[in-house]
Amino acid sequence: MPLNRLLSRRRTMPGFETAAISIVAMLVLIYMGMHIAVALSLISFIGVWIIKGNVDVAMNHLWGAFSKTIDSSVFAVVPLFVLMGNLAGIAGVGRDTYDVAQRLIGRMRGSLAIATVVANAIFAAITGVSVASAAVFAKLSVPEMLRHGYRARFAVGVVAGSSVLGMLIPPSVLMIVYGIISEQSIGDMFIAGIGPGLLLTGAFIAYIVVASYKFPALVYEGGKPPVLDATNRPESDSIRPLWSQVSAVVSLISIVIGGLYTGVFTAIEAAAAGAFAAFVIALCRRSLTWASTLQVVRDSGSITAVVLFLIVGASMYSRMLGVSGLPTQISEWILTVEANFWLLMALYILMVIFLGTLIDSISIMLIMVPIFMVVFKPYDIDLIWFGVVTVMAAEIGLLTPPFGLSAFVVHSALARRDISLKDVFVGSGAFAAVMFVVLLAVVAAPLIATGLVYLKL
Repeated sequence: MPLNRLLSRRRTMPGFETAAISIVAMLVLIYMGMHIAVALSLISFIGVWIIKGNVDVAMNHLWGAFSKTIDSSVFAVVPLFVLMGNLAGIAGVGRDTYDVAQRLIGRMRGSLAIATVVANAIFAAITGVSVASAAVFAKLSVPEMLRHGYRARFAVGVVAGSSVLGMLIPPSVLMIVYGIISEQSIGDMFIAGIGPGLLLTGAFIAYIVVASYKFPALVYEGGKPPVLDATNRPESDSIRPLWSQVSAVVSLISIVIGGLYTGVFTAIEAAAAGAFAAFVIALCRRSLTWASTLQVVRDSGSITAVVLFLIVGASMYSRMLGVSGLPTQISEWILTVEANFWLLMALYILMVIFLGTLIDSISIMLIMVPIFMVVFKPYDIDLIWFGVVTVMAAEIGLLTPPFGLSAFVVHSALARRDISLKDVFVGSGAFAAVMFVVLLAVVAAPLIATGLVYLKL
């Protein structure tokens, strides 16, 4: 008997049970080390095969996801923003943002830590990728803070904690993914991230100031700030004037964010304009050699391929869930028990944060959003606000063990034997707590996220 006929005669399993088992199986595979996109695709294929009892249907499901999911021009924003970030990194914009931020802080305790947060916020408006910020500022900021008497745990905690701004302050790869999944305007998602991003930046700075003055033992070795901290200035301060450093940052932010907010650019056009501007800056600074250009292209292609493969895998999984009927059954069950909206929202946030201890933010969004969009549909929620809440909850996972991607990136970038991964997690714990408080504020006051969007409209 042909194999395909043999496989097609398998007995079917009820969709709800299959979908429930698939969630557990997927988490097990991911925790065992399988790539999230491979796990999503494999589980989806097997799930449809079991539910329908026909391998041909499962193959069509697989082919449909790969051929139709990313055939829209909207996906062009992913490689363009990634390319812009990589070109900005090659041009030294990351170092410039740190130097500029340090000059603007003035003489106060915790100035280097505050400068790192401000620089991360500025850099986030250029790259849109948290791990890029974590890698850049682990090398730039941590050695400087250690040299000026900061505790190692606090120094790495500042870098890991403030790196999450890269996924909140636009442009954000995570918001692009959410906009695609939820069919919301990517430009509106970007604008909605500005308020929460600035609020979180201010909250991080407030924590650093309070810790520096009230609990110096948490910040400095020996509990006493050295005199050098208050008078520190970057070495490049005497080499180039401030404007030569800040002009590139201001130009990129103005082109991308200004173009989006004023309606001059669509999200794709803003990404293209930003990438071209970053290319011009790199050329003007003579940062592009044949080797560095090739490296930028390779890195951009690699990151883009990973993101798009994740989206394809998630599309397969969403289709499998639709075939199983799980989202509909969950929604019907919620309506039956008349669950309170705030209870559901609390459950959703806790689930997203928990998954953050196991898998990366994009994967969490790709798995959770399709299910809970159906769950929350009867409540007629603002999907832009829901997206910001989801991004913030998922980003907390970047700082939590055992996965904590930003923590791993900081530890790997430093490659120092005297700073362990445990030090990074402990140091970033306070910043994760601050972020959770800001998340609660956004949940309680949606206008923090949607206010600028409404003004634009």
